[in-house]
Amino acid sequence: MSQPKIKRRVGKYEVGRTIGEGTFAKVKFARNSETGEPVALKIMDKEKVLKHKMAEQIRREIATMKLIKHPNVVRLFEVMGSKTKIFIVLEFVTGGELFDKIVNHGRMSENEARRYFQQLINAVDYCHSRGVYHRDLKPENLLLDTYGNLKVSDFGLSALSQQVRVLNDRGYDGANADLWSCGVILFVLIAGYLPFDSPNLIDLYKKISGAEFTCPPWLSFSARKLISRLLDPNPVTRITVAEILDNEWFKIDYKPPVFNEIAETSLEDVEAVFKDCEEHHVTEKKEEKPTAMNAFELISMSQGLNLENLFDEQGFKRETRFTSKSSANEIIHKIEEAAKPLGFDVQKKNYKMRLANVKAGRKGNLNVATEIFQVAPSLHMVEVRKSKGDTLEFHKFYKNLSTSLDDVVWKTEDEMQIQERK
Repeated sequence: MSQPKIKRRVGKYEVGRTIGEGTFAKVKFARNSETGEPVALKIMDKEKVLKHKMAEQIRREIATMKLIKHPNVVRLFEVMGSKTKIFIVLEFVTGGELFDKIVNHGRMSENEARRYFQQLINAVDYCHSRGVYHRDLKPENLLLDTYGNLKVSDFGLSALSQQVRVLNDRGYDGANADLWSCGVILFVLIAGYLPFDSPNLIDLYKKISGAEFTCPPWLSFSARKLISRLLDPNPVTRITVAEILDNEWFKIDYKPPVFNEIAETSLEDVEAVFKDCEEHHVTEKKEEKPTAMNAFELISMSQGLNLENLFDEQGFKRETRFTSKSSANEIIHKIEEAAKPLGFDVQKKNYKMRLANVKAGRKGNLNVATEIFQVAPSLHMVEVRKSKGDTLEFHKFYKNLSTSLDDVVWKTEDEMQIQERK
């Protein structure tokens, strides 16, 4: 069975398609050529890191993260550097974002939300006890593995984010900030929407600093009480991890994680990357081949066929992709046609497109990346990713886009029947 074409090699890793991107980094699917193990490769621009005077903080936090081994935290395996880039090798998590479950299937029952919240607090407690804080916990950083277990990503990489929030300048504390974010996440899981929302930033600020939110009527009294303690705008009186672990609602069916963390970890690679010794530079080899995706990859990523457990090394579950029997040029033309009325500027390069929202939304501009993969001469897969902006706005955009592209989206018989029933 043929493997997908590899465009690039970094050290012992064969690098494939982009699976995520942000302001400071791109994340690509990669495979260890020695073991065959799939990994996620976070690629950062050294110049940007140095320009923002973040090198020392990133070095310190990466070193700490390398020592952290917890079942609910995405593992950081190693760090490499070239002349211009820093490569962080991470555990490859296949189940997609937890937030996608909410967007596509609605709010969760309290029992289901509790299970994910317990795993989130396990991760937060473990990292905090080792002096590592997230400072930017949000739905995009909550991933699911093949078995539906929560994995928190980007722990310890807060220096990469410029989104740190400080309310009323009461003194910024990473632990308290993380717990407030956990409160927002728990609210979203149970309610299906954000506790604080307003198109006006000043109004939004007032709501957050005044804890102006209303719990939906279906929440139990004990869940409301816990959420109120988590969303307390005063970090001094906000609930602590110790109090959460002793909370009656939290303790229902709670099973503390059991895992083995006795394994020696070397930090030599981290030191070498940041000392910038040329002898430690990893070699990058690029191959000028177009990105292609074979049927094996497509099947393993399919939502219609539940094959993730068999082929999880190939698939990353993403709710924002579709297949089409139209030609690549026709797909590009249709996306451009659909995106412009939605207020997006379109840039095209080969079979990749960048869509940038001309008018900034509540949380700034929304930027979207799309890529077309050829599966067969008559079949393409189109992947749509958020590269910047608000997740809720992105999902709203994707819903509008896919409605406009109805005539080019190829649907299976099952999908056609579901659509007819609606």
